[in-house]
Amino acid sequence: MLFDLNFGGMACRNRHKVVLLVTVLLCLLSSAVVEAKRRNAYATMMYVGTPRDYEFYIAIRVLLKSLATLNVHADLLVIASADVPSRWIRALEKEDGAKVVKVENLENPYKGQDNFDKRFELSLNKLYAWSLVDYERVVMLDADNLFLLNTDELFQCGQFCAVFINPCVFHTGLFVLQPSMAVFNDMVRELQNGRENPDGADQGFISSYFPKLLDKPMFYPPPNGTKLDGQYRLPLGYQMDASYYYLKLRWSITCGPNSVITFPGAPWLKPWYWWSWPVLPLGIQWHEKRLQTLGYGAEMAVVLIQSAIYLGIIAMTRFARPSLSKLCYRRSDKSISLAQNILKLVALWSILAAYLTPFFIIPHTVHPLLGWPLYLLGVFALCSVAINAFLLPMLPVLMPWLGIIGTLIVMAFPWYADGVVRALCVFGYAFCAAPFLWASMTRILAGLQQTLDREAFLPRLGESSTPSWFNKLY
Repeated sequence: MLFDLNFGGMACRNRHKVVLLVTVLLCLLSSAVVEAKRRNAYATMMYVGTPRDYEFYIAIRVLLKSLATLNVHADLLVIASADVPSRWIRALEKEDGAKVVKVENLENPYKGQDNFDKRFELSLNKLYAWSLVDYERVVMLDADNLFLLNTDELFQCGQFCAVFINPCVFHTGLFVLQPSMAVFNDMVRELQNGRENPDGADQGFISSYFPKLLDKPMFYPPPNGTKLDGQYRLPLGYQMDASYYYLKLRWSITCGPNSVITFPGAPWLKPWYWWSWPVLPLGIQWHEKRLQTLGYGAEMAVVLIQSAIYLGIIAMTRFARPSLSKLCYRRSDKSISLAQNILKLVALWSILAAYLTPFFIIPHTVHPLLGWPLYLLGVFALCSVAINAFLLPMLPVLMPWLGIIGTLIVMAFPWYADGVVRALCVFGYAFCAAPFLWASMTRILAGLQQTLDREAFLPRLGESSTPSWFNKLY
């Protein structure tokens, strides 16, 4: 019996040792995995000083969170200039899991060029990617990249790899590099020496620094996971220009995995703006990605407040019909003509303001399915004020409003054969709608003139208008 107890105790102690050994091995294995992750990084940059700083901050957060959802085996880095707001830095670190590297802005020596675009003045901060020597490879990204697939195979590429979305010039919205302080210091010297730069931004400088990339071989990731040496061209599937999609309304990129969409071009048509869809069909994909990752909590309070204000305006115009009947003037030909012309201008400008004001005050980065209804509600509310104030006919004033709704429906129609058919349909709709808009403008001017001709609208100074009940009696 004693032997059995001793044997049981030994077995129990051995079991505890095995469990402890397995725990230690798991910890070591997880540490090795963490170390492996830290060998590579996805990086982007952030600086302030442009009118669109907040929009790019939101875009960077969506980029980081979308990479995290794809389970990339690399660190997420943000190269941030020293003047980036501290609350943005905290959000990037604590909420998005990114590592923030603060840097001083590199002086741009190309500011005096004729073709220099001021919004790219600090884009040369991208060169700091070569100073991230704690990593073996870095994939440098612009904020307007939309990731569809995990692209960790890019870390197998050589010392510099990029995509040619232009036949002759590679794109710096995504490229792979091997960090090196020697290369970074040489780039800084080249900046100080005024190296040729066609556009004065990062695109022109990096293109001139690697002028022979076009002659390099195409990158194909080795199946054994080894890293390559040298420079390589990346397949187009790693930087699918959104403009390629709009021609056929589908992707037909056969070289490389269709992993990343990029949105170069007009800054006011970036995918994070609410008006980008349905003008650009791919805009909704970016907002779907944001909805799945970051959400829209930051803008919802403003959206609700604006909606309440617009609904209040509509209610007030239903219960109260203000007019300009209390305005007085001295009867003379010149004063009549001047007053009428001024009131016509005020009425037309008020209608124009009703269509423009909501567009600019809506938070720029809300979802299109929130932005467009809020815009239409705001236009309707402000047009109601103009209609009641100047006693204008409702339908002609709201004809552009109806035209905008029709345009959105035509653009958002999902079953076009290709982009050419879509463009022709939009053009045809605009051609058919133009006469209605012209007729509505003519009707507005005629209605306004009719209202101005009424005695009750602009009574003579010192005269009292005869009550309508008096006319009925006599």
